[in-house]
Parts: sequence; structure tokens; C-alpha cells
Amino acid sequence: MYKKILSAVNEHLNSVIAARYALNISRACGAKLYLCFVAEKGMSAPDIGKAEDAMQRLFSEAREMDVQVQSISTTGQPAKEIKEIVKKEGIDLVFVSARRADVERRFYRATTAREILLKLPCSVALTRVVNMGRTHPGKILIPLKARIDHVHERAYFTAKMAEGFNARVFVFHAPKPVTSFFHGEIELTQMEWEKRMPGDITDFMDHITKYGIDIEGRLLPGRVARTITIEAAAKRHGLIIMGATGRNLLSSLLRGNPVERVLRETTCDLIILKPVHKDDK
Repeated sequence: MYKKILSAVNEHLNSVIAARYALNISRACGAKLYLCFVAEKGMSAPDIGKAEDAMQRLFSEAREMDVQVQSISTTGQPAKEIKEIVKKEGIDLVFVSARRADVERRFYRATTAREILLKLPCSVALTRVVNMGRTHPGKILIPLKARIDHVHERAYFTAKMAEGFNARVFVFHAPKPVTSFFHGEIELTQMEWEKRMPGDITDFMDHITKYGIDIEGRLLPGRVARTITIEAAAKRHGLIIMGATGRNLLSSLLRGNPVERVLRETTCDLIILKPVHKDDK
């Protein structure tokens, strides 16, 4: 599914760590990796030097891992230049990192990462780096809603990320509490909750299993964003992967959503995947 993967690199360490996620999934997919640095107008010479050094290190790491790699350096507006490269090279997936300043405000408003998420015609993996210097998640948490689109691509992305790090996958769903008109909220056992596992989630887990990935499912009712962050911290997950469609991202401009709240509150690295590949018939 992914034959060409691009990672946007700049002077910040979080972009280097995001590129290492791209590097590992490139190896698992047998894909070519493109390392891209766009120098913006007014960028200082020291910052340009940091970005160029990062590009050289990542290029060497890719060669050592037998990943086909190409470096691209240019000047201009990052979102615009990356879009042109995506079209020219036929890129399937782009990794871009979120800056700390972006996360501290309403993230989806007026940020370069937001523009890339919304405007690129390919799949995009927005990476929020929390654990600087560590890119080896042994446990990956996948929070899922009851209804999921692009099931096959999400399963493929998750499986290849797990393969790249030899990690275990934990699918997590936070259903709404079951209530009775007369008796209020009803307590259910874990087994009873599992019987209520939505069909899309079961389909997702079946696709993961086909790739030979060790996977577990868990349901825990509660407020979605808060429950996800608590689960990640309590079980010491190294990475969370969440999905977000273009429509979800546009709606978040008007009101906050669980994805944005997890982005701000997560205690481990987070990847928000915007998938574009349609499910196979």
C-alpha cells in the first residue's frame, strides 16, 4: 500500500523523531523514504545548519537499515512545497511533526501541520512527540470509535508500525455507558462489554491478525479523551495511533474533539493518521 513515504524534517528534535517513525515503517513496508527539508524565509543560518545536520544523520541511518532513501532540500512555504513534492514523486504517506507551540493552543487553527493534514492528497501521519530521544514503542494503543472508515489502511498502517518496532497492539474502545430508563446506568462485566464489540472494530482486528501481529482488545466505558490518556499512562504504552478524516479535522475548527484533547494531554507519543486509501472490495 505504501511504496513512497516522505518525512518533513526541520531544525527541531521532534521532527527527527517523527522521521524515525517514518524510517521504521518504510523498512517494514519495503518503501522508499524521502527526507524533505524546506527552509522558510527568514530562517536563521544556525537553524538551517541544524536541519541539514539532521537530514544527514537520518540519511545515514536509513542506508544502514537498507532503506532506499532520497534527500530533498528546498526553500519556500513548507505546506506548499511539500504538496508539490507529493504530486511530483507520487508520495503515498507523509509524516509531519507537531510543534510544542502548536499543541499549547487550539492545534487545528492556523498551523503548518493543520494545513498539511487538510490539503495533501495523500495519507498523512501527524506525530506528537512526548518522549524525546526514544522511538522504540513496545506497546501501541489504538483507540477506535464504533464506526470506522478506511479500515484496511488503518489496519495496514498499524500492523506495519508494529512490525517495524516488534511491538504489541492493543485496540481500545470506550463505549457509552448502558442505561435503563428506570434504573439509570447498568453495570456490565468485561465479558458482557466484549460481546458488544462493534463490527467495524472486529473487522479492524481481523485485518491486523492477518499480518501476524500480536493484538488484544479492550473495552472500558467513560469519557473518550480522558479514558484514552489514562489507559495509555496506566498500561505504559509507548505510542498511541488515532485516526482522523478530513471531515473530522474540519469540524474541529468549530469545536474541540477527542483527537485534539488527546493530542494536548497524551503522556506518550501520538500519531494521528489521516487515511485516504479506500477499503478493498
